Amino acid sequence: MKKGAIKVSVLYPSGNGKTFDMDYYCNKHAPMVKELLGEAVIGVTVEQGLAGGVPDSEPTYQVMGNLYFESVEAYQNSLAPNAEKIMGDIPNFTNIEPIIQISKVLI
Repeated sequence: MKKGAIKVSVLYPSGNGKTFDMDYYCNKHAPMVKELLGEAVIGVTVEQGLAGGVPDSEPTYQVMGNLYFESVEAYQNSLAPNAEKIMGDIPNFTNIEPIIQISKVLI
């Protein structure tokens, strides 16, 4: 991703009793989000956690969804009219409350 882009990470922590439907997320939720946010989105990645930093440990996050934008304003303007629909879809694939982080790509 290009230097200076804004990365919005949606992080789904691991833990006992937490469920996540990866097929739904990759094939329904992520494409829906990309379509709703439109041309403001300049990139999308989905990452599945495999392990933590210590051998045989659980990953900190089961899943990390990442959306890239030209600016924070582009993200906010595309999200505002669609947030309710996007957030409303979360119970269709997980019981995990996501953690959101907005970052700037430096390298």
